[in-house]
Amino acid sequence: MRKTGPLTTSLEVDVAFHDVDSMAVVWHGNYLKYLENARWALMDRIGHGYAEMVASGYVWPIIESHVRHVRAARFGDRLRVQASLVEWETRLAVNYLVVDAASSARVARGRTVQVAVDGKTGVMLFRSPRGFLDAIASALAAAGHVP
Repeated sequence: MRKTGPLTTSLEVDVAFHDVDSMAVVWHGNYLKYLENARWALMDRIGHGYAEMVASGYVWPIIESHVRHVRAARFGDRLRVQASLVEWETRLAVNYLVVDAASSARVARGRTVQVAVDGKTGVMLFRSPRGFLDAIASALAAAGHVP
């Protein structure tokens, strides 16, 4: 992970048979699934998970995603996926690190960027909505980060 933010969470995932390709390694598209699961765990930790996003009236489409593959993961591997909030004032940017849970060897790193869009008008906001910023502020305070 290039940069770690003040709010981070991680989860572990077992590489399932249906996640590997004919080369017996995790198919590249499945890494995005692992990252998304870690991102939702982070958003739940912040207190702005899926239900809160829907209730807020804003949708958060991904406008950018990137994964750099360092080494192959294989069927049966256990991976630790870390998600770290690095930007939130004008957009939601999360950096990721995927490592082998047993050896801590780097498997991949990634980044996603989302923007808030008014669910009724379809208009993109150039600043994150107040409810989201309030959730971040509460999570930062709970984690001991003082502005």
